Amino acid sequence: MSRPGPETTTVPVRVRDRLDPRPGLRRARESVPAVIQIVIAATAAYAFAHFVLGHAAPVLAGTVAVSSLGLVRDARPRRVIETVVGMMLGVLISEGVVWAIGSGWWQLPIVLALVLLVARTISSQPAFAIAAAVQGLIVMLFPTAGTVAVLARPLDGLVGGASAILMTVVVPRNLRGELLREARALFASAERAVTASAEGLARGDRRHAERGLDRARRLDLLVRAWQESLESATAVARISPFLRRRRAELERQRRVLAAMDLAVRNLRVVGRRAAYLVDDGRRRPIAADVLAGLGRGMALIGQSLEDISLEPAARDLLRPIAAHLDPARMLPDASLGEQSLVSAMRPLAVDLLTAAGMPAAEARDAVPRI
Repeated sequence: MSRPGPETTTVPVRVRDRLDPRPGLRRARESVPAVIQIVIAATAAYAFAHFVLGHAAPVLAGTVAVSSLGLVRDARPRRVIETVVGMMLGVLISEGVVWAIGSGWWQLPIVLALVLLVARTISSQPAFAIAAAVQGLIVMLFPTAGTVAVLARPLDGLVGGASAILMTVVVPRNLRGELLREARALFASAERAVTASAEGLARGDRRHAERGLDRARRLDLLVRAWQESLESATAVARISPFLRRRRAELERQRRVLAAMDLAVRNLRVVGRRAAYLVDDGRRRPIAADVLAGLGRGMALIGQSLEDISLEPAARDLLRPIAAHLDPARMLPDASLGEQSLVSAMRPLAVDLLTAAGMPAAEARDAVPRI
């Protein structure tokens, strides 16, 4: 099993918090869809177990529902199911120990050790074992009397898990809004990286160039955040009738993301060469203009995620820039290092054209052969 619980998610919160004067309010606002989903799932699970099944205090119904969904972006059914499996494992092992040797202070370490070892055998993810151990702990701390009561708790856990899985389909989170936030964060940061590198070239200023390189190096975290949200949204859209109409949009974002992942890597190469080149303090206005033009095209690609009509405009802007990326013709009297910088922009231009909707082969043909 993999990706079992919310603890495994990496969220670039600190990157955005530095730019947001009120990060707490932003986080609360962005969490509203997830909070609604969790509240409905936990309430429904508790109500079903209490009023339909007649269980007096179905604690596990609510706790399993809340823990399975969590406040993470990765709310795909598979992750929810794996988390439910981990928690049910803890419940069943604990109930078995209680039935065999009873409950008390000396049984508690036995249960925890057994649950953790079995869970680690089943899954390599630490969160899976912790989820199982927490539920086992709840069983031991709230002992019940009678066979019927003991059997009720695993059933409550199943009710909570079923409610969580159902909510991912019936009450999906605001996946489009979350995806667009992640995409905007990536494109905004990438644009700042390009701007800083281009300013460094235009001014012959190593400090600006190094700032662009540093910003480019931090883009991977934003790429992974968008990728994780997109994978979660795609998984939910496959089974949710309410997200069926979003499938084409998700597929387009997948294409843009794949191209931007490559573009980010090539942007780091451009940033390194720019930082090295301006160490002599000389200005490179032509290379700066070319890089700034690529940055404007990238900005249009980001805007096209919300307005698809901007994709052709991005291609029209990038195509002539790509057509002039012949180092020998563009900078015939320049140093080998400056020509090497222009050469590094060629794959970046191809990646951006692909992100703008151009077929990969056509994008490669858009740059001149050298």
